[in-house]
Amino acid sequence: MKRQILTVLLLAAAMVGHAEDGSRLWLRYAEVNKAKVTGPECVAADELRRYYDGAEAQLVLDPNMTDDEGYIISGSTIKAKTEKGLMYGAYALLRGESGESKPFFKLRILNHWDNLDSSIERGYAGKSIFWPSFDPNHIKEYARANASIGINGTVLNNVNASPKMLAKENLLKVKQIADILRPYGIRVYLSVNFASPMGLGGLKTADPLDKGVQKWWKKKCDEIYKIVPDFGGFLVKANSEGQPGPGDYERSHSEGANMLADAIAPHGGIIMWRSFVYGAKHKGEDRVKQAVSEFKEDDGKFRENVILQSKNGPLDFQPREPYAPIFDNIQKTPQMAELQITQEYLGQSRHLVYLAPMWREFFRFVEPSRLVGIAGVANIGDDTNWCGHHFSQANWYAFGRLAWNPSMKSEEIASEWIKETFGKTQMDEALLYIMMRSREACVNYMMPLGLHHIFKFDHHYGPQPDGFIKSYPLEWCPVYYHQADKNGIGFDRTHAGSNATSQYREPYCSMYDDPATCPENLLLWFHHLPWNYRMKDGRTLWEEMQRRYNSGVEDVEDFCRTWQLCKPYIDEQRWREVDERMQHQLENAREWRDVCLKYFGSFVGK
Repeated sequence: MKRQILTVLLLAAAMVGHAEDGSRLWLRYAEVNKAKVTGPECVAADELRRYYDGAEAQLVLDPNMTDDEGYIISGSTIKAKTEKGLMYGAYALLRGESGESKPFFKLRILNHWDNLDSSIERGYAGKSIFWPSFDPNHIKEYARANASIGINGTVLNNVNASPKMLAKENLLKVKQIADILRPYGIRVYLSVNFASPMGLGGLKTADPLDKGVQKWWKKKCDEIYKIVPDFGGFLVKANSEGQPGPGDYERSHSEGANMLADAIAPHGGIIMWRSFVYGAKHKGEDRVKQAVSEFKEDDGKFRENVILQSKNGPLDFQPREPYAPIFDNIQKTPQMAELQITQEYLGQSRHLVYLAPMWREFFRFVEPSRLVGIAGVANIGDDTNWCGHHFSQANWYAFGRLAWNPSMKSEEIASEWIKETFGKTQMDEALLYIMMRSREACVNYMMPLGLHHIFKFDHHYGPQPDGFIKSYPLEWCPVYYHQADKNGIGFDRTHAGSNATSQYREPYCSMYDDPATCPENLLLWFHHLPWNYRMKDGRTLWEEMQRRYNSGVEDVEDFCRTWQLCKPYIDEQRWREVDERMQHQLENAREWRDVCLKYFGSFVGK
């Protein structure tokens, strides 16, 4: 495969001389302005008139269609029940699609972690495009990009929310943003601070059972819906990482969520209540168990407009985690999955890591039909190319496409993105080759075989396997997660250890509990094993760790060589900017390998 790709690149004759900055994302249609479009005047008509290269296109509203957002494309005719469906069909036609399609998930939402001071928590592409001010034209392009891949909602601010988010002056800005997004089928949502009645309203308590608190939230919801009539609802992070919540008053998560749900229900809004909690009610328990421990007893007690939003894995967006067992344990409460598009633990905007394979891996274990929606922590900032790394745009794109159709193959999505972003050239196969191997390479040069959370403190960039700060909670320290000592390495989560395996349904409970049946790519997540433990291929565990770390680095070296050969076929600016980041990624990969093998090797030597 490698030799074939290099041969194709060397034989290709086309040269690309012009520069591009990536600001157009995958919406690089030529503006032809030649199509005659008949039907209702809407976004679909505008897009097709400008960019469709056919002579004519017809838009047809059919009230007999069953799905409000679905469409049927036949030739150059798009049929849909609503103008929103026509819009999605128009973007599909511009991609070259035909036939019938409808979204799998009703809720397809970006979660922005933007702060009112313009900073973005875990954002690696510049400052906020929303706060404290925004460019209407830029927001329109943001809306177009999201609509083109089917995203229909956006949370405008950080889950670690400031009470000031709900101040009148900020709600008026929300209205302005909502007005721009609305024609593109996108509803706005807000993250709220549970203690807002105290921080903003001057109350002395935020107890969800307090009548004054309930009255404050109902009045605030009335105010919001007068300003933004189609407001979507609230996202809430409560009693996690120091955030206020109902637990501060000895109330349950359901009591807290239901209070907000009752306030917003008359307006048709929803509450997305995050299950990412640790260090609160079950402090001291294995961190990966705490979500189930905290929420299982509340299952079935939530209002019908409350959705439990859970990360794909039980820890915190690691390069590889098992699926979160909360999806096995919550049966009566609607759930949605939370994925992280921004690469907090995967090299941030410095590394090329295509995330669709990781998300598809999650859907192998959690049946999409059990979810009512999907949320993605956005990787968008005010950088010219939106995402910091040109290839990070592919993760935004892949999130939207999988939210529309979670059965799409990673290769199919990557091929679409390559064609739409770089145009059809002779280097498509090379780019696909890099993208499809990138996630596994990242796992290998960072934390192979189920190792996890051995990043540097706070910023989570780079390796720190020896990380321990006495004043920090132990569950923030890397040494807590790998448990390396002279006898072996790994976190024992079996029935003989923390018993985290018991939270999984069968066959996974038994499979993960036994090192002989546990998948080797999760081995050290669930087991503390001796350095000379024999792997399936006959190598010792230590030998396999060395092989994996070296393999990850070798893959990045190969990516760099392949990218060098792509130079004649990529515009100069994007090629150079990606090349700079690839060289940096290679340095980081070597650092990860060298630091980790030296540190862990010190135990083997003993």
